[in-house]
Amino acid sequence: MPSSPITTSVFDLFKVGPGPSSSHTIGPMKAAFDFRQRLAQPPSDSQQRAHTIQIHLYGSLSATGKGHGTDRAIVAGLLGWQPETTDPDALLKLLRDESVTYPVSVSSQTIGIGPKDIFFHKKRYDSPYANTMVLKLVASEEILAEEEYYSIGGGFILRKGEPEVAASAQSVPYPYGTMAELKEQLASQQITLDDLLLANEMAVSGRSRVEVNQRLDQILEFMHKAVRRGLRHKGTLPGSIRLSRKAPILFNQAKEMSQSSDSFLIFLNAYCLAASEENAAGGIVVTAPTSGASGVIPGLTYLAKHHFHYDKATLRAGMLAAAAIGFLVKHNASISGAEMGCMGEIGTASAMGAAFLTRCAQNKANVGPIEAAAEIAIEHHLGMTCDPIGGYVQIPCIERNAMGAVKAYNAYLLATSGAASFQKISLDAVIKVMKATGRDMSTKYKETSEAGLALSATEC
Repeated sequence: MPSSPITTSVFDLFKVGPGPSSSHTIGPMKAAFDFRQRLAQPPSDSQQRAHTIQIHLYGSLSATGKGHGTDRAIVAGLLGWQPETTDPDALLKLLRDESVTYPVSVSSQTIGIGPKDIFFHKKRYDSPYANTMVLKLVASEEILAEEEYYSIGGGFILRKGEPEVAASAQSVPYPYGTMAELKEQLASQQITLDDLLLANEMAVSGRSRVEVNQRLDQILEFMHKAVRRGLRHKGTLPGSIRLSRKAPILFNQAKEMSQSSDSFLIFLNAYCLAASEENAAGGIVVTAPTSGASGVIPGLTYLAKHHFHYDKATLRAGMLAAAAIGFLVKHNASISGAEMGCMGEIGTASAMGAAFLTRCAQNKANVGPIEAAAEIAIEHHLGMTCDPIGGYVQIPCIERNAMGAVKAYNAYLLATSGAASFQKISLDAVIKVMKATGRDMSTKYKETSEAGLALSATEC
């Protein structure tokens, strides 16, 4: 029986916004902005009696929301800020002073919100998703308006009562929901992977071919700006860990060792750390597929551009192949650390990176090696926990981005060795295993900072 078709846009997967966590910053900011918009359409007489907006956070949003800046992101969304245009420096200044309130327009009045209106609940909330937020417009004890939102990873959100698949009602010319169905479409329609993915994207986003290509170039430039900023910035990252930035040191070391066989890996590590450190500092990054994993693809694409000298058309084709892998994981498992652990974030990013490299290395998109590369990368991230120290996207997250990129490169080498057809495990099968593993994994290891490395914080 055919699965439901994927109708996600490439540009919903690759989203621009502030770090450090797409599920904790970009998603909540979008949800709060949506709540703001709903209060304004149309205003009711009862809203004139409102005196506060309450923000209730549950699950991982409660457990690690402080370290991730979820409270700041929600206030920003209520103020009308959008992820791609947010000034990261201004975002970091929100809620620094607990006595300061921020004016939110509701109907014809202004309501001040501050830290006292944000509630981090430790109790379990009866919700279908791990990251849940409830926003309420309140007058005394009366709830005038209420919406429940779920941050489902990568900056994607759902509102209670809204089915996930309804996010896009468009039909696509080449529907698929699994890798097997994608391959069937390629064979039956006699179409290339590049053309299939581009045609579907044009149908979903309403963009022309030229506009899709232009936006892919812009997304790559946003990624590479994050790398370049991270290679320049020194000092320590925000938060109580006081973690020192390493990317500039590694980059200089790589330049000094340019004749060594090790310099290639040091450059790649430096690029990945640079983007990840920018994310940890709350800078503007691209979800790929999440902010916590936003160093893998930028590092690999920066390497592909500046060391392998691939042209723009090749980089775009690689990005589409990477997106296809991200779609399949999101559609059939999850890219959320709160649902899957780190295998949902770095594991998916590594698989996407492996697909990117494999597609770029081919004159034509042979889907066999692309599938094999992605499967290998995911297979060797199965069971990886998400256990950030202090709730910050720093330890082990930053180094894991570099490790995920190195695994992606090795997966690409293994898949293009001429033995791709010997792979016994399909991509669809490993994604099913990934979903089952995430379901069986204790919640202590899924972005709650309650176990694993997070417990070593006192030793840092």
